[in-house]
Amino acid sequence: MESPPTFENSASVREYLIHALRLDLIGPGPEDKAYQEEGLQFAPSKWYMTGFLVPAGAPIEQRAQDTEEEPDEPAEPAHGADDAAVPERGSGKRVFLPSSMGLSVLMDPAATNLNLTVTWGDYVPEELSENTSQSQSNRSPWRRIPRFAELSIDLTSANIGQQMLRKIPESNGLQIVYLIRNTTVQQAQETKPVRAVSLFVVNHRIPTNKNERQDRAFAFQVHLTVTSDHPFIPRYDPRGLENDDWDDRLSDLHYRDAAEYAVGHNVSVRAEIHDNHCFKVHTEWMPQAAVERVEPSQIPNVEFGMETLGNLQNADAARWALNSLVKQYRDWIEGQRADAEHFSGRRREVADELVRRATNAARRIEAGIDLLKDAEVLDAFRIANRAMAMAARRRIAQEQGISPDEVRTLKWRPFQLAYILMNLRSVANPTHIERETVDLLFFPTGGGKTEAYLGLAAFTMVLRRLRNSNEAEYRGLSVLMRYTLRLLTLDQLGRAAALICALELEREQNPEQLGTWPFEIALWVGRAATPNYMGKKGDSSPNTARARTMKFKNDSSKDPPLPLDRCPWCGKKFNKHSFWLHPNSNEPTDLHVRCVNRRCEFSGKPRQLPIVAVDEPIYRRLPALMIATVDKFAAMPWSEETARFFRGVDPSNPRPPDLIIQDELHLISGPLGTMVGLYETAIDHLCKYPIDDKEVRPKIIASTATVRLAQKQIRALFGRSTVAVFPPPGMDRRDSFFAEQVPQTKKHPRLYLGIAAQGRGPKVVFLKSMITLMAAAQLAWETAEDRAGRNPADPYMTLVAYFNALRELGSARRITEDEIRSRLLNYQSRARLDEPTGLFLNRQIGLEPVELTSRVGTAMVAEAKRRLSLGFHDRERVDVALATNMISVGLDITRLGLMVVSGQPKSTSEYIQATSRVGRDPDRPGLVVTLLNLHRPRDRSHYEHFSAWHESFYRGVEATSVTPFSPRALDRGLPAVTVALARLGIPELTPMLEARRIEHYGTDTSALAEAVGERARMHKEVTDEALIDHVRSRTQSLIDDWARLAHKAGDDGMTFGYARRGKGVNTPLLREMIDPDRDQLSQRQLLFRAPRSLRDVEPGVLLSIKSPEEN
Repeated sequence: MESPPTFENSASVREYLIHALRLDLIGPGPEDKAYQEEGLQFAPSKWYMTGFLVPAGAPIEQRAQDTEEEPDEPAEPAHGADDAAVPERGSGKRVFLPSSMGLSVLMDPAATNLNLTVTWGDYVPEELSENTSQSQSNRSPWRRIPRFAELSIDLTSANIGQQMLRKIPESNGLQIVYLIRNTTVQQAQETKPVRAVSLFVVNHRIPTNKNERQDRAFAFQVHLTVTSDHPFIPRYDPRGLENDDWDDRLSDLHYRDAAEYAVGHNVSVRAEIHDNHCFKVHTEWMPQAAVERVEPSQIPNVEFGMETLGNLQNADAARWALNSLVKQYRDWIEGQRADAEHFSGRRREVADELVRRATNAARRIEAGIDLLKDAEVLDAFRIANRAMAMAARRRIAQEQGISPDEVRTLKWRPFQLAYILMNLRSVANPTHIERETVDLLFFPTGGGKTEAYLGLAAFTMVLRRLRNSNEAEYRGLSVLMRYTLRLLTLDQLGRAAALICALELEREQNPEQLGTWPFEIALWVGRAATPNYMGKKGDSSPNTARARTMKFKNDSSKDPPLPLDRCPWCGKKFNKHSFWLHPNSNEPTDLHVRCVNRRCEFSGKPRQLPIVAVDEPIYRRLPALMIATVDKFAAMPWSEETARFFRGVDPSNPRPPDLIIQDELHLISGPLGTMVGLYETAIDHLCKYPIDDKEVRPKIIASTATVRLAQKQIRALFGRSTVAVFPPPGMDRRDSFFAEQVPQTKKHPRLYLGIAAQGRGPKVVFLKSMITLMAAAQLAWETAEDRAGRNPADPYMTLVAYFNALRELGSARRITEDEIRSRLLNYQSRARLDEPTGLFLNRQIGLEPVELTSRVGTAMVAEAKRRLSLGFHDRERVDVALATNMISVGLDITRLGLMVVSGQPKSTSEYIQATSRVGRDPDRPGLVVTLLNLHRPRDRSHYEHFSAWHESFYRGVEATSVTPFSPRALDRGLPAVTVALARLGIPELTPMLEARRIEHYGTDTSALAEAVGERARMHKEVTDEALIDHVRSRTQSLIDDWARLAHKAGDDGMTFGYARRGKGVNTPLLREMIDPDRDQLSQRQLLFRAPRSLRDVEPGVLLSIKSPEEN
């Protein structure tokens, strides 16, 4: 057996985990010289999970297993939780272990032969007597005999289209079955005739009659290698060749060198490519793919230091510091222009368009630098840089456990600074044409998108104050940041709060410029995360700010009233003294937050933390920056206070937000995106205000790491027809000037492994994979030496397991708490007969895994994130974290390095986002193990194409669907949007009891109907006049019905208002989606049902389709 492993770094630990996983689940391959004649403690089919072939004619009890699917049960109700996906179901029927495996390749018709090498292992029992029982036999030792065979296939003598057979020499019944067909393949603009060759290794051995000896007829670790003197023909993705879709055409150019040379059958494949040619392919039971890192480029001779930029003397100094950025970018563009000459036809058109887009970006960056000649713009730019530097220094100090003074010089990444510069003009000049452009920041997960848009947010908030000395003009909501997932919202709250703290310290040093009103940040989310009401003594609700604060003060182990567990400025953990009900605890009007660290600038003396997270004080104080979840805007028709977001402090001089930031754009899709797009009709209209006879709207920026058809999605969501993706891509997908793909020879990539086992249930695959990884990691942990205070195995000691649905996670939780935990205590005993140490060490894991799902409370999510960042040496470490798509965004913990994905996620975007949570640190490279269920067609396809698919998986990102004016969306959301438009847009209609006055504002309401119709015009590129007329007339009809209801209520002597909760209202206009009085309501009253959340959907229904024979 091989010598004990040594671990120089985390990459070597990762290699060991892969080695241990392959040896434990499949067995030795040709490269594992030390294991060729291994001895096992019991039968190999019980020892190994996959990689073997059973005889095709074996009895059913030898070939079949149950899939271990859970009995049929209704899917979880999908009431809009972050992770309320309905799990995909398998067949639930008995399935069979494989008897064959193989691959298919494309050959040049001139090729004459193929050379095949087949290796496998036969196992024979040692000292097995005729009287040995089956149970004893399964625990008797077995010895491996390595096998090897070579043969050649003559392609010239084969019968085209007819199945052929060749016996594998000295194999006792293994055969090669092959089929050759004539076909064609599309390459660029040419269709080439080729031969498709499919080759299979089939086990036709005679099975043993006794089950205890069945493994003697099995072939283990079967491996097929195919070589040819002629190169194999590559298969390119044909999308984009004739398609007019921009994304497909761009992918055609970007992935022009990405080809698939072979596809597996019951197994995966790997192609060996040299000098752009492939002469050798072979099967892989555990395929592996490397996804190289994309990192910000290093651009010399440009000043990126935040503090230096924060202290620029004048505009000339700014130009001197920044102009080289534009010059170098333009030089790069000229190189791109020259490269475009190498293309022709449709690809040349795409290349020219890429040059045009990059040229436009360079022009906008230069314009931003030129704008720094404006003294107020330069001041805002400097203050924003200083604030970002202060906030970053504090955050990094907390992450690294050092003092802020020890943090090295803070610098922008080039794309971050360029993105800010190119947007300065559209923020500073509300009437500029670029104000209408949605600038989409497109960069891989972990690249630094958050800092880019926070920098622009800081500039926006500061400039508003510099240009308006009157408090009534600068106060109010300046920047609105919207998210979809709770975890993402909480993560960004900490970063954004640190920035606001920095801005507030800047303001205190210069109140003449920045005003006397403090910079504040609001968290406007659902009551599950924050209290929506302050409450007072005697209130029965446990969800008020007063009740939550008193509960936390009495028992600090309870959830704090706000979803922050520590000071965003100094990192000190909050305790019962951190929250203060003001002015008194009996009838508080504000909830103040202060740090308990007396040396912190925000300890309450002289200042508290500028955080407002209760709805009532948010409406009153109107913080400059507000973080909100998109579905919170369902409150607009219900709450008159939301009007202040759009009107500001002085209703006579409305000042809506200047900047709207939509992070993780790809999540605004499907039913949620559809409702968001419809409600955006009201938000967009309410945000308009006149400047010099021109109606202006807020600047909208967005960000994502995975997107397709972005322009179509943004148009449907925001009604904006112009979208600019930044950084604009270049001719080569690996280089956009601002970002570059780092070759794996320079930095370790993230590695993906595929594991599938036909004939095994998914729970068995999950159990075996988890145990193997965790026990092997334990050996690495105890063997490796701490280097610079860090054990190289640490990133792999916390295993994050990702699931597509809550039900699947629940089942895995039971397995983790019971079987995995108990078996890990003794897994070290799983050693081969001649193996002195084995691959594993025993491990004791915590009683309960950490869970990151929608069913976990906000405080517990924050605590889970904190614990996940702790090293394995810490007492509060995490062994296993179980998660759903909640972690797809917002989990930025650089320590994590190991993930198991249970089943291929239904969207490629989700797969990319979730698996990007591990391996953020290049010195601690990530390992993603994807468990695929071959009894599901989609999983099988991903497995058999594993390596080729991962090499271009950004190309597989699906387009999102947003249909805000579809019939179902209008039924569900148009009444609420109509009420929100009228109530918040016409000040006289805003108070609760003024709903009755709708009939007095016919002209205004007609304009609202027209506005909704125009929004329907803008949501698609192709104008649909019939739809526009329908939406316009339907909106007007709702307003008319509203007036009739108000008139009838007056005739009946009833008090008419917006909601039942209003004081004195006994006839409300708005009704709940599931109203208890539904049976007593008229059809007209039922029209005005309005959701409280944009995520409210009907429960899912599981359909099982049976064939007639099953009846």
